[in-house]
Amino acid sequence: MAAVRPAILCGGIGSRLWPLSSDRRPKQFHALAGEGSLLRQTIERGMAIRGARRPIVVTGAAYGDLVRDEAIAAGQLDALAILEPERRNTAASAALAALAAAEDDPDSIVVLLPSDHHVADAPAFIAAIDEACDLAAEGFIVVLGIEPDGPNTGFGYVRRGEPAGAGFRVAAFVEKPDLEKARRLLEAGDCYWNAGVYVFRASVFLDELKAHAPDTERAVRAAWRAGRTDGTTRQVDAALWHAAPNLSVDHAVAEKTRRAALVPVSAGWNDVGNWAALRDIAAADADGNVLIGAARASRSHGCYVRAGSRPVVVIGGEDLIVVDSPDGVLVVRRDLAQSVKDFAAAPAGPAKGAPEA
Repeated sequence: MAAVRPAILCGGIGSRLWPLSSDRRPKQFHALAGEGSLLRQTIERGMAIRGARRPIVVTGAAYGDLVRDEAIAAGQLDALAILEPERRNTAASAALAALAAAEDDPDSIVVLLPSDHHVADAPAFIAAIDEACDLAAEGFIVVLGIEPDGPNTGFGYVRRGEPAGAGFRVAAFVEKPDLEKARRLLEAGDCYWNAGVYVFRASVFLDELKAHAPDTERAVRAAWRAGRTDGTTRQVDAALWHAAPNLSVDHAVAEKTRRAALVPVSAGWNDVGNWAALRDIAAADADGNVLIGAARASRSHGCYVRAGSRPVVVIGGEDLIVVDSPDGVLVVRRDLAQSVKDFAAAPAGPAKGAPEA
């Protein structure tokens, strides 16, 4: 079997997790659930895939040092960090990963992993990726389908079609639905959440990108060729990169290719998209409170309280999220957690980085 190259998309800001997540240090560089940062956990999962070799991390120019630190913490001293001069969305990032893998072997299998997700059952997740790699070796572009545990309007959906190996052909991709449509999709029993995890042979993805999004393929390839490598870091040409269209993998390739396949998985996946999602995966006390750091709660229920450098006390709180950090203090009702991004403080530095995964 060809070499497997875990390729991690590491450029999202995570604005819904303000004030902890910021443009200077986004959520993937924080230890939010489990041991180590979300990025470190993603690298470790990627390297547990059968046949995995030297990981690739596609990130923003501002995060090169942070990525290097997390790769070393994960024991991957030779990880290749590809630095994007500005955000251009996941199609361009995936193309960079494919080009890097193809330089070693055009038949390398690339496993595209967002850097900021939590997986409770890593063995089940990795087993599904192994199955996806087998399909990718046959020429499919495989998306991992998360088995839904309820109607959700925050994700796109994938509908399964005819069986294909250990998975299925994709019958259709469905845009993020409203609540009524999400319920219908769930009732249909053949739809899965699209987690943005893709598996493909490097050469196949580049061919399909050239066929369906030629402007993206041309711009990214030119920027890659004009770039330079310094040890374990690759910088792409900024001027040529600027010409790359802002397209997701879904819109550029997955929704158009005839090679799309699906492997379902149930692995306790969570995109850690906001503080409410993080509270749901954390261990709570008898009153349903999650207390992090020097946090205390009295006569309170269902609260998530995260203290930073000072004590935080909540008295008489119900379903509150309270987060203290050097960049600010957040107090929000749990059902309004999605609104945090609308009130997040403006980034202190220049907005350089890869696309939000």
